[in-house]
Amino acid sequence: MAKWVFGIALAAGALFAGYTWLVLHWSYSRGERAGYVQKLSKKGWICKTWEGEMALVSMPGTVAEKFAFTVPNEAVAQEINQSLGKRVSLSYEQHLGIPISCFAETQYFITHVTPVDTGPGFPAPGTLGVPPGNTGSSQ
Repeated sequence: MAKWVFGIALAAGALFAGYTWLVLHWSYSRGERAGYVQKLSKKGWICKTWEGEMALVSMPGTVAEKFAFTVPNEAVAQEINQSLGKRVSLSYEQHLGIPISCFAETQYFITHVTPVDTGPGFPAPGTLGVPPGNTGSSQ
């Protein structure tokens, strides 16, 4: 009887490990989102993961939508940390069905960061769209 219980427990553990490996290595979708990274922090009691939040701004003056993401790669996390407050494009893979939050708090895993030129149509956060060299005062 003990052999059966041990065998069932071993099979259940192997199925759980196989399922976890599959959902972490197979992506449901891939894409890119552009905006301003507002927050990136390493958190967790036992399993430390990089979790972040990006404000997606479609047009200046509109309400920003928030995009929560996970960064599994330390080098990519450092790139994002260096670009905080700047407009970036984040490439991501979406992993559905992650069984526990020890691996990630979100289903969006960032794989690459690309700086985006803000250009004249997208003022930097905290500015009012005042052109360079113009202080806004009328002398």
